[in-house]
Amino acid sequence: MPATLDTAQLLAIAAALGWASGLRLYLVVFLTGAAGYFGWVELPQGLHVLKHPAMLGASGFMLFVEFFADKIPGVDTLWDLVHTLVRIPAGAALAAAVFGADQATWATLAALLGGTLAATSHVAKATTRAAVNTSPEPFSNIGMSLAGDAFVPTVLWLSWTHPVVLAAVLVLSILVAIGLIVVLGKFLRALIGRASGWLRGSQPSV
Repeated sequence: MPATLDTAQLLAIAAALGWASGLRLYLVVFLTGAAGYFGWVELPQGLHVLKHPAMLGASGFMLFVEFFADKIPGVDTLWDLVHTLVRIPAGAALAAAVFGADQATWATLAALLGGTLAATSHVAKATTRAAVNTSPEPFSNIGMSLAGDAFVPTVLWLSWTHPVVLAAVLVLSILVAIGLIVVLGKFLRALIGRASGWLRGSQPSV
């Protein structure tokens, strides 16, 4: 573990990795690995695997696929649905890897933190994008996707350079995410209910 990173900053990095993984897992893996590979940051020992050329190639390829899949209405929702099984455990694993096997207690706490944050951001993203997809125009969908592309590197950068600012950003993001889940979740349930009623009403009586 690098001597320059204290426990508070390692927790900030773990939280950032968990939260951002729920939004753009492959972008997180690629950017973190690339930053370590080029020496822009000193990665904790448990994250060194991310800077291996093979890992960079694999995460870069998946990042390329996700970049376009996330901007196509309908495809983005399907992509989010499939990645419910990937982003949350990956966020927990990345957060735990910040501390490595030598600090089992902190690694366990980081895994719980990372998994919870990944789940929150993933559900908020999936709910928001599903609601946005009810609009016939594609520009709001693309705009939301580009916002996510910009937000993830910002969060990662803050975790290494300004952990206190990151903490404030994450608290605000969590509050916004919970609000989106509640409000848009109700909207989607109502929309599904109306669609189900319309389908039942359109069926011919026998």
